[in-house]
Amino acid sequence: MPHSTNKELIFGIMVGTAGISLLLLWYHKVRKPGRAMKLPKFLSLGNTFNSITLQDEIHNDQGTTVIFQERQLQILEKLNELLTNMEELKEEIRFLKETVPKLEEYIQDELGGKITVHKVSPQHRARKRRLPTIQSSATSNSSEEAESEGGYITANTDTEEQSFPVPKAFNTHVEELNLDVLLQKVDHLRMSESGKSESFELLCDHKEKFRDEIEFMWRFARAYGDMYELSTNTQEKKHYANIGRTLSERAINRAPMNGHCHLWYAVLCGYVSEFEGLQNKINYGHLFKEHLDIAIKLLPEEPFLYYLKGRYCYTVSKLSWIEKKMAATLFGKIPSSTVQEALHNFLKAEELCPGYSNPNYMYLAKCYADLEENQNALKFCNLALLLPTVTKEDKEAQKEMQKIMTSLKR
Repeated sequence: MPHSTNKELIFGIMVGTAGISLLLLWYHKVRKPGRAMKLPKFLSLGNTFNSITLQDEIHNDQGTTVIFQERQLQILEKLNELLTNMEELKEEIRFLKETVPKLEEYIQDELGGKITVHKVSPQHRARKRRLPTIQSSATSNSSEEAESEGGYITANTDTEEQSFPVPKAFNTHVEELNLDVLLQKVDHLRMSESGKSESFELLCDHKEKFRDEIEFMWRFARAYGDMYELSTNTQEKKHYANIGRTLSERAINRAPMNGHCHLWYAVLCGYVSEFEGLQNKINYGHLFKEHLDIAIKLLPEEPFLYYLKGRYCYTVSKLSWIEKKMAATLFGKIPSSTVQEALHNFLKAEELCPGYSNPNYMYLAKCYADLEENQNALKFCNLALLLPTVTKEDKEAQKEMQKIMTSLKR
């Protein structure tokens, strides 16, 4: 690596560090003591909105109150954007910290003629990332469109340009399966946590052959949701969520009366919302509810749908007045639900499939605890102990139920 490039990289580190310091200084300077308000996400399966501070103001005049509410939403958007930018800056600093120790190795390699190192600035790396493509005898280099990892033509976005390792099973010769055999094998594999990655790889290996088959399309979208859950890397999760949402949306356009297409579109909208600003989180919450209701009409015997509906109702029942007003500002309607409605949906999932899941029992216990029906709450906590703990969500549910049992026994 030339000496000038080395100096540029070090200079970039200094500028980035200075920028973060100025940003933090500005943030602390303008931030005033106020009332902290935590905004739960509509769709998250584990996390909540970032904590956002609003200045506590009181207005008696009706016109002033409307302006105040608009200002509140603007302040929330700005603070949320600031927090997002801070996370991006942290990611770039992390990359720089990883790169600097390797400078000597890069220089030696380049001077020794071993390999040619592809040098990419942190800014370029953060904004221009490429998707892994399945190797084939011919590739397309269209400047107007980019083929996503799922094998479908989509707009070229930052997420879809992200580069990730290609799973081992890719790019190798695999046995060609007919559609029925493939779908049976895929469904069987994803019954276990360890089989979900293999199921995803198998679908990728057959995407060119069955890309227009509806039963293949929604399973492929579902597989991207599985990979989102399995991944621990933020950028990978964002990548899988966006590609999966695109595939499920395409499946809905092809088969609007297929309940599975609506189900996984709703789920993937929830995943995508994890990386969006406040307004988009609310927008995706609206989409989640809309497509979940459609899926329930089309698949009335699917317990997973009632579990998701219960989650939505429980979250909405816990929203504060100001949170509901912000949603009403966007959609003209205040979202409303109760713990009783959430409980009804969780019980429906249990009715359709007794012992459905640890998380369903956990939410049943939480609902009964909120309604001060402690015996029923303890009943479902004890039932959950009889279920195997397989997934990460199962383990989290077991920990939460231990807390519930402890609080109920006090």
